[in-house]
Amino acid sequence: MKHILIVDDDIHINEMLEEVLKHERYTVFHAYSGTEALLFLADRNPDLILLDLMLPGLSGEELLPHIAGIPVIVMSAKVDVEDKVSLLLGGAVDYVTKPFDTKELLARITVALRTPTPSLSRILKFQDIVLDTYTHEVFVADKKVKLTRTEYAILKLLLQNPKQVVVKSILLDKISENTPDCTEGSLKMHISNLRKKLRDISGKDYIEAVWGIGFKMRTE
Repeated sequence: MKHILIVDDDIHINEMLEEVLKHERYTVFHAYSGTEALLFLADRNPDLILLDLMLPGLSGEELLPHIAGIPVIVMSAKVDVEDKVSLLLGGAVDYVTKPFDTKELLARITVALRTPTPSLSRILKFQDIVLDTYTHEVFVADKKVKLTRTEYAILKLLLQNPKQVVVKSILLDKISENTPDCTEGSLKMHISNLRKKLRDISGKDYIEAVWGIGFKMRTE
C-alpha cells in the first residue's frame, strides 16, 4: 500500500482528498504547514507528496528544495507559466492547477508512482560535467558553461538518467513542460547547440543520438 502525504492548509481539500485517496487504497497523511511537513519528513518517507504552495510558515516553494527522492506533485491556483517552469526545474515531477478534477489527479499520481524517481541530488555529475540543481550552474572541466533554459533542462534530464536512453517523446514532453520554446521541430537544434557548447570546452562529445529512439549520455 502506497503512502501519500498531503501538504495543504485547507481542511476541506484535505478531507476531500483523503476520501478519494483512501477509496483507491492509499494510506494518507496530512501536514497543514510547510514546517509541519518538514518535521514529518524528518522521520518518515512517503511514496508521494501532494504539495500546496500557499502555506503558513514555510511555503511550498521553500519546502521543495528540502525534499529528495520523493516524487512531488504541486497543487496550486497559480497558472503563470514561469511559476510552473520554476517548480518543475526545482524538483517537482508534476503540476496540477486548482481547481482540479480528481480523476485527472489520480491518473497523475498513478504515473508519478509508476515512473522511477530520478536522482534528486543537488549536484549531478557525469565524467567532468557538474550540474548544480539549486543554482542552475553547469561546469565542464571546472569551466562554467552558459546554457539557455532549454539546454539546461535537456542536460538535467539526461544527467538524471545517465545510463538510459531517454526516448524522444518523453524528453520532448518533459522539456516542453519546463520550457515552452522547445517543440518537436526545435528539439534537434537545442540538443545540437548543447552538444557544441559542451564539446567546445573539453573536446568531448558527451551526448549521442540513438537513431529512431532518443538520446543518451555517451559512456564509452
